[in-house]
Formats: sequence, C-alpha cells, structure tokens
Amino acid sequence: MTFGDILFLFLNPFEAMRGVRDFLELGGNVLVLIMGVTLLLWALIYERYGFFRGAFQNLVAKRHTEWQARQERQSRTAHRIRIMMISDARLKAHANLSYIKTLVALAPFLGLLGTVTGMVEVFDVMAITGSGNARAMAAGISKATLPTMAGMVVALSGLFFINSLERKAERVIAHLEDGLTLSDERPTPKASKG
Repeated sequence: MTFGDILFLFLNPFEAMRGVRDFLELGGNVLVLIMGVTLLLWALIYERYGFFRGAFQNLVAKRHTEWQARQERQSRTAHRIRIMMISDARLKAHANLSYIKTLVALAPFLGLLGTVTGMVEVFDVMAITGSGNARAMAAGISKATLPTMAGMVVALSGLFFINSLERKAERVIAHLEDGLTLSDERPTPKASKG
C-alpha cells in the first residue's frame, strides 16, 4: 500500500469502511465479536488514561490538602484516616483494570473460537465436494486464520497498555503515600510525574 492509497482512504472514509467490511466478511462472525471486544477494550484503556490525567490528579491534590489541614497526624485515628485515604485512592486508580485484563485474556480465546468455526467450515466443504477442491476450502481457511491473528493482535496490544496502566497506578499511589506523612511536620507535596 502506497502513501497515495493511504491518503485516499483518509480522504474517502467510505472506501475505508468498505475495506473493514470486506475484512470482517472474510473472517466470519467471530471477527465481528473480536471487533466489539476491541472497541470496548480501547474505550476502557482511553478512560483510564483520561482519569489519570484529570480526575485522579485532582483527587490526590485534595487528599494532600485534607491531610495537611489536620492539626495532628500521629494518633491512631490519624493513621486510620491516612490508610482510608490511600485505600480510596488505590481503589479508584485500579478501577476498570480488571475488566481490561479480562478483555485482553478473552481476545485470544475468541480467536481460537474463530479458528475452530473456520475449520468446521473447511471440513463441511471437504465432506460435500471432496478433499481436492482447494478453492472451495479457501473461505473456511480464511475464516480460521483471520480471527486467530486478530485475537492475538488485540491481546498483545492490550497487554502493553494494561502493564503501563498498572505501573502508573502503583506509581501515583506510592506518591500519595509519600505525601501523607505521619509526623506533624508540614512537607510540601511533590508534583506527580504520572
């Protein structure tokens, strides 16, 4: 595919949609299901990155302000309040990560389902026409290989982002823990790099 072809697809989105439709038809019904899982996966990943860039930074700043406003920070009650603040932030930082992990794990299995349904189609063609008609078996082989590839691509790309999101969550929680000191000194919180 040349640069001109890619530019043509951007300028003519109907042609791009036709290409996606043709790809989905070649892969069978399972490929449509994988596409749905992919869209949901990327929506959740996008939501988590947006959360870390906006709402979570506001939450951390609010928790720092609330903690610094406390008169004493060494009692058992203060320690429990600190643990509650950190736990609340941890829950919010890890929200939806389990769904992302589930979708990442589900994608290869959907690809395997596509392989099985495509091979069943190949065997049906072989039973009807005999084993010598390669052209008749090609559609089933296509339906067997495309979903497998698509499921693996979705899972691999999702693995990269779930690892990134988990590291980011742990990093910002550690930053929050460091900022909520148990002494009565009033340190200034460091800016988060997350």
